[in-house]
Amino acid sequence: MISTIVWGCGGIARDAIRAVDAHPALELTAVLVTDPDRVGRDAGDLAELDRALGVVATDDSAVVFADRPRAVVYAGSGRTRSVDARADVLAALRAGAVVVTPPVHPLRDHHDPRSEFAAAVAEGGGSLFVGDVDPGWANHVLPLLLRGHGAGATSIRYREIVDYSEYDLPRSVRALMGMGEPLSYRAPMFAPRMPTTVWGDRLRLLARVLGVDVDEIRETVERLELEVSVETATMGKFESGGQGAVRFEVQGYVAGEPRVVIEHIGRIDPDCAPDWPTVSAGGAAHQVVVEGDPWVETTIESGPRDGTAAAVGRLVGAIEVLAGRPPGVYDAWALRDCESFWSPGGPEGLTGVEPPPERVPVRYRPKA
Repeated sequence: MISTIVWGCGGIARDAIRAVDAHPALELTAVLVTDPDRVGRDAGDLAELDRALGVVATDDSAVVFADRPRAVVYAGSGRTRSVDARADVLAALRAGAVVVTPPVHPLRDHHDPRSEFAAAVAEGGGSLFVGDVDPGWANHVLPLLLRGHGAGATSIRYREIVDYSEYDLPRSVRALMGMGEPLSYRAPMFAPRMPTTVWGDRLRLLARVLGVDVDEIRETVERLELEVSVETATMGKFESGGQGAVRFEVQGYVAGEPRVVIEHIGRIDPDCAPDWPTVSAGGAAHQVVVEGDPWVETTIESGPRDGTAAAVGRLVGAIEVLAGRPPGVYDAWALRDCESFWSPGGPEGLTGVEPPPERVPVRYRPKA
């Protein structure tokens, strides 16, 4: 059994506790939290399970790492506390742990952490896999699978369509994305270059899948008002005249053409922006369109929480693979091979990481 801790608060940590508990090769040994109100609560309570797990949340990282956990699922809100999150991840790597985490975006100081991560891996002997919860299985795995249908692909578009009316994330939906706010409100998520900062890594991944080098990255943002007020069960009322829908693209241009595109369409009212692509049954839809020879399109729909839970499960599922590999920094491009997370050369800018030995297929075992 691989001793594993979950570090963080909120929905991602909740899903991570559930995933670790369900994984036959992992043992949940600690939960690290930053919210004082969560200290002392059982992990089963934090994960909204109907049973106790016998693991009590703590905010004492020194005590947790003194027991030398083999793996860490980091869920420390890297997009809103990037400096602290980066320090947490570095500490776990220096302690020799396998760390799986959503992107730790250097938003606050525009600092590139990749060399720091590589140095921490070299110092402590840990491993790092940066996935996503946006969700990673859709914008990472699906393009890789569909691109494999033929060598004549000319462009790849990933589109996420989200109905936020059933979400319970007021800070993200209202403050970051501006839902319900006047169109004059400067939503932080759509400040110039911010979409590229957040989604640029996925755009570069699509370029690698397609086998092209991006010459230029452009952004487009379109926002529409609510025509009527909307009352949601989880986030309250959104007044008419406020932002009801947003559509943006991060476009990778090659030879003057947008060859790789990340697109997001979000609504707080399913009836807003009816001319835009919609979700048939609420929740979220994830679409990938590969143009060329052959032309392939696929759509996967999920409930409001299901997409994130599946993406977190993918992160947790990487732990057993990485625990059997040499220390290193691993990225999603390697998921083109279901048995290995190795990516030749690692993420852009990382060096000094050696490839693993001959692959050994992963076999899951029932928990005792």
